[in-house]
Amino acid sequence: MTTATLRSPTGVFVEFFAKLLVAAVLMLGTQAALAADPVYTGTFSNKALSGYDAVAYHTQGEAVKGDRDFSTEYNGARWQFSSAENLALFEAEPERYAPAYGGYCAWAVSQGYTAKGDPKVWAIVDGRLFVNYNADVQATWNEDRPGFITAADDNWPTVLN
Repeated sequence: MTTATLRSPTGVFVEFFAKLLVAAVLMLGTQAALAADPVYTGTFSNKALSGYDAVAYHTQGEAVKGDRDFSTEYNGARWQFSSAENLALFEAEPERYAPAYGGYCAWAVSQGYTAKGDPKVWAIVDGRLFVNYNADVQATWNEDRPGFITAADDNWPTVLN
């Protein structure tokens, strides 16, 4: 005679959630082990600059949220813009407007590793858009922008491996 085991709905949910959590941890670990993507998009997104308009930094001098109605694919990421005009400018010259080092933190790349870039912590230097991890990191980066840019240029893109 066999005995069936009855599980409460709460037990089923807890078991499902535990399996989901384990799968997420394994996925993140696997992602960390793989080479980084050429454009920083975050773990569960494909939006470059977290959806901010890469052209607006240059034309408006500020971080402006993009709109999915004005978007394009470039370098494996989705880029969003605040207007059709900015989208057209980007499509004509994406390398001019895309952030240096794919939107990874410029200071981290100068140190030989990658870290997320915060699109609200940025600077344009010699026509290039740079983002940093946070304001504290940017303060350090600002102490020697030319030196850190030279080091980051030397490290990019091999730092992705």
